[in-house]
Amino acid sequence: MSGATRLRIHLTPAAENAVRQGHPWVYADRIRQTNRPGISGDLAALYDRRDRFLALGLFDPDSPIRVRVLHVGNPVAVDDAWWKNRLEVPLAKRRAWFGPDTTGWRWVHGENDGWPGLVIDRYEDIAVLKLYTAAWLPRLAHLRPILSDALGAQSLVLRLSRNIADIARRDHGLEDGSVLVGEPVTQSVVFRENGIRFEAEVLRGQKTGFFLDQRENRAAVERLANGKSVLNAFSFSGGFSLYAARGGASSVTDLDISGHALASARRNFALNQDLPAVRAARHETVQADTFTWLAEAADRRFDLAILDPPSMARRAAEQAGALEAYARLARLGASRIRPGGMLLAASCSAHVPAEAFFEAVIRGLRSVRVGFEVQQTTAHPADHPARFPEAHYLKAIYLHIKGTT
Repeated sequence: MSGATRLRIHLTPAAENAVRQGHPWVYADRIRQTNRPGISGDLAALYDRRDRFLALGLFDPDSPIRVRVLHVGNPVAVDDAWWKNRLEVPLAKRRAWFGPDTTGWRWVHGENDGWPGLVIDRYEDIAVLKLYTAAWLPRLAHLRPILSDALGAQSLVLRLSRNIADIARRDHGLEDGSVLVGEPVTQSVVFRENGIRFEAEVLRGQKTGFFLDQRENRAAVERLANGKSVLNAFSFSGGFSLYAARGGASSVTDLDISGHALASARRNFALNQDLPAVRAARHETVQADTFTWLAEAADRRFDLAILDPPSMARRAAEQAGALEAYARLARLGASRIRPGGMLLAASCSAHVPAEAFFEAVIRGLRSVRVGFEVQQTTAHPADHPARFPEAHYLKAIYLHIKGTT
């Protein structure tokens, strides 16, 4: 973006192979040579050891992921038409997937949709753009009208990951939660998911305001819930609980350490009192640490329990501890399920592979001699595609609990 000679980067052989195979990241230690110092947002041309063009990517001098790949193959002109086409491809897919009962989904899922380090979510007529790399910041002014025209949203809200918030404020005058395009947004946005109303805290909430990626697992819980007592541990804003209630659950218990999250769950239940099954279900909220409550609430039993904690491994070095925590959580959760009940255990930790997670859950159940049968496992929904190894963060396992053996 400097107006100087195009940044040219020659890669190590290992990085060359990874880029050719479609991996979207180039780490700092995989760069062999550059023709000049790069600045944040530079469009970098990547070359192999024989000086052949490989790819184009966005340069971020402050990140271990030094280049995020935009294009692989023959050279292209990255002009307005190119950006518009790159955006229209994922948007067209989503338009075909969702009907009028769902007005919240992920428009663009980062690297997996060709926009590395950038996601866009829709909540009714509000779009939320979240950035995970500062490399996009110098390009926002240019991309703003392109995004606005394509999304057709009333407002476009900017959210920033913690690692770039200071850079955005200092160098670009941008704040987390600022509105880039359209009308001011001053409160949570109510949207629909399969006909259920939820509020999304788009200005200050976690991620972009709601966890859209669990939509399909929530729908599965609705199909399992009829006549059952349901525990939703790490409940956040009560998404699983509302689906369970609409599915005919006799009672639903939201368990979370955050009073703010539980207040959101109560508001979401209030939004759906026009649904007879939601109105009929007894809704309870419990503010407590989930591990402690599961260990101490010996008198509580449920027919269906959902265990969907926040990420337990934010770095690869934390994987072993996370797996032990998942095993312990499964053990504690199973102790609160009546024989014949169901357990849904989920993980959003990218540094914990799916098979390792499933094995940890099963190990936890076996440690207390609980008979069980795996019903199914699930991964990412269609609007959260995962096209390279590090993108595979979401996984869930459904188990029928038969009782102690």
